[in-house]
Amino acid sequence: MSFGSRWVFISLFVGMSLTGHSLCNQVVLLDTTSVLGELGWKTYPINGWDAITEMDEHNRPIHTFQVCNVMEPLQNNWLRSNWISRQAAQKVYVELRFTLRDCNSIPWVSGTCKETFNLLYHETDEAHSVKFKAAQYTKIDTIAADESFTQMDLGDRILKLNTEVREVGPISKKGFYLAFQDIGACIALVSVRVYYKKCPFTLRNLASFPDTVPRMDSSSLVEVRGACIDHAEERDTPKLFCGADGDWLVPLGRCVCSVGYEEIDGSCVACRPGFYKAYAGNIKCSKCPPHSFSYGEGSFICRCEKGFFRAEKDPPTMACT
Repeated sequence: MSFGSRWVFISLFVGMSLTGHSLCNQVVLLDTTSVLGELGWKTYPINGWDAITEMDEHNRPIHTFQVCNVMEPLQNNWLRSNWISRQAAQKVYVELRFTLRDCNSIPWVSGTCKETFNLLYHETDEAHSVKFKAAQYTKIDTIAADESFTQMDLGDRILKLNTEVREVGPISKKGFYLAFQDIGACIALVSVRVYYKKCPFTLRNLASFPDTVPRMDSSSLVEVRGACIDHAEERDTPKLFCGADGDWLVPLGRCVCSVGYEEIDGSCVACRPGFYKAYAGNIKCSKCPPHSFSYGEGSFICRCEKGFFRAEKDPPTMACT
């Protein structure tokens, strides 16, 4: 006898909007909330997990996977994702959002009802269509709910949505599958998001630093050398260190604006006509000394007006006489 069906949960999801995350230090490999068509995930056995798609208040699909065979012993229901390319990741994060029914709130169940499920993965270099083999999958963790819901919550339309994040790695092959094993719980898997972290492209001290993926070892930093922006040059070698959480740390060195250019809002901008800058550095352009001029942009010296002169040994700051 199967206690659960789509109607155990689905009334809670109608009208609910699941907005996705967007963080500059995350590269999303999978987000089920952004998939418009069918997910095409596999279930083993075929009558275990149910794939349910409903529309939210913005007419966007909510893909859920549900199972609730709590009356029957020895449950072993598997749900497998499609193949997920790891891209540049050495370690990925799996974020699950789900609801789980409190076994004590279900009448007439004894030891057959569970309140956990298992999260697993399997690395491969390419997608394959061979027969599913549970033994190939490595367990990541047993997932439990911080809050489980009851029959009263169903009646009051209260959705107790749990969010759990697990790290997976090191990953060395080109991609992987995720799997979810039910052993007798009443679950609705509402969304799955897989991502890895990066230190995003940034500008610091007039130097640019590219997207950088952290090392697998969370205690080890990646040293990255920056490249001076246009019209800037190194004063000390610019460096940043990429941390495990995608944060740039320990800035060292700097670039300075070249002759004829001054720093404005993080860029090196050419001196205006009538101004000059004779030396590289983070100083402002100066107005031409008396009886001298610069007609073009980016001048490093001002030339004397007709009838006025400056000795060869005079500095550029000296007025023409």
